[in-house]
Formats: sequence, C-alpha cells, structure tokens
Amino acid sequence: MSWRTIVISQRSKLDYSQGYLVCRGEKMQKVHLSEIHTVIVESTAVSLTAALLCELVHHDVKVIFCDECYNPQSELVPYAGSFDAADKLRQQMAWTHESQENVWTAIVRNKIAQQAALLRHLKFEASAQMLDEYLDGLLPGDPTNREAMAARIHFNTLFEKSFSRNQSESSINKALNYGYAILLSCVNREIAVNGYIMHLGIHHIGHTNPFNLGCDLMEPWRPVVDSLVYQLAPQKFDTEEKRELQKLLQVTVTVNGEERYLPNAIEIYCRNVFRALTENDASCLTFYER
Repeated sequence: MSWRTIVISQRSKLDYSQGYLVCRGEKMQKVHLSEIHTVIVESTAVSLTAALLCELVHHDVKVIFCDECYNPQSELVPYAGSFDAADKLRQQMAWTHESQENVWTAIVRNKIAQQAALLRHLKFEASAQMLDEYLDGLLPGDPTNREAMAARIHFNTLFEKSFSRNQSESSINKALNYGYAILLSCVNREIAVNGYIMHLGIHHIGHTNPFNLGCDLMEPWRPVVDSLVYQLAPQKFDTEEKRELQKLLQVTVTVNGEERYLPNAIEIYCRNVFRALTENDASCLTFYER
C-alpha cells in the first residue's frame, strides 16, 4: 500500500527508471513508485518526462501541480481509472434520486457531527450543542440547508465572529483553501481509480465544476483541515504555512477500529460510498473517527 507524499520544491528534473521516480536536482534521489501515494510539484522550475507521467498514472499516483505562488492549481487525472470503467459509468448514470439523497443526507450528517466533535474537543461546548440541535432537525436531502447554518457557526467559533469565507485576502481562508485543494485531490484520485466520472455529482451540479462528485464526497473530511488551520493560526500564508498543511496527508484517523493514514481512510470511505449509491443502501457507508 502506497504511503509516501513527495514534495518537489526546487529546480529539478523528474524522470522514470526501472520502477523508480528519479529526481535530479542538486543531488539525485530515487523513490520506488509502489511507495508513492501523492506527488506535489510545488515549483514551476520542475520538468517531468512523459514516461514518468504515464507510469505515475499506471500506479494510481495522484500528481498535484502548483502555480507560481505555490498554490495547488491542477492535477493529473487518468481517462480510465479501472478496467471496467464503462460498467462503472453505467452504474453511475443509474444511481437513483433516492439513493443519492440518502447518501448526501448521511454525508451532511457526518460532516456536522465531525464539526461538533472538533468544537467539543476544543472546549467550545455551547457551539457544539447548537450543531447537535441542527443534527436533530436534519431532513432527507437537507432542504433547510442545515449544512450551511452549521458551517457558519463552526467557522465563527473557530476563527471569531467577524470571520467570513468570502474574505479572499484572509490568511486563514488561504490556508483553508490550500488544505481543501489537497483534500479534494485525494478524493478525486479515488473517484478516478474506481472508474467513475467526477463531473456528475450527487448534490453539487456546477456546470463549470469538473469535480462535482469530489466536492460532494470531501465534505465530511473538511474538519480535518479546519483543525490543522486552527492549530496553525496563520498570520500570513507563505511557504512555511504550506509545508505545515502538506502534513495533512500524514494525519491518522480511525476507520472500523483501525488507525489509518488519511489517504488510505479516504480510499475505504470512497469505495463504500460508491457501493452505497449503487446498492441504494446508506448503511454501507464507513465514516472516520478522530
């Protein structure tokens, strides 16, 4: 099982040789592809060979490219993630409204529960109780938008009442967005590996969003990023803060009583989401604990 996250932050050339990613910079370093889960190309002064990119895709390695400001900008997504991708597409098109609504409701329920658990862990008991009340009033499909109401309380409790997710120049928002981008890439990797189409979400339906399904599935995991940003409390958002948030991929959570690194936990979660959608059985879902 792959576990390494490789961050390329300096001018270098990456190529492939006999099963290894080879990084030629100030010194040469090699990592076997079987050990790599994610490659983050942080510097725009990095060159990669087509042979390496093909092998990374073959090994289901997520590759994230950053822009000149070191923010995640794009990712490498294979056309076919599994041998039965055509069957998976037919399954996805056959997901019923009832199945999608049930899974989305379970996702929202778990997201709010995770937010409440984080607030409770940080001794914000009053806010946690308010989120508990939203959970009690959650209806199928969340027509009253309890998710957004809970998120507002969650963020205002963690980052003060004046905080808004619309503050684009806020260091906290930049940190959150950076962490969410890495998280979304992890989820997108699993969608592609399992042969499903990312454009077709079960709740998100943005016409210009190529990752609607990923945006749906990542929701319960956002509090993991929120917790890291709360601990970091960034007054600025630069290279050092980005390094800290890249540790997101080394976070461990508990799934079915076993401790797992975040990418492996997301792999289990996504696989069960697809099963729940196909079999119209939300009891298949497996959420994490911290």
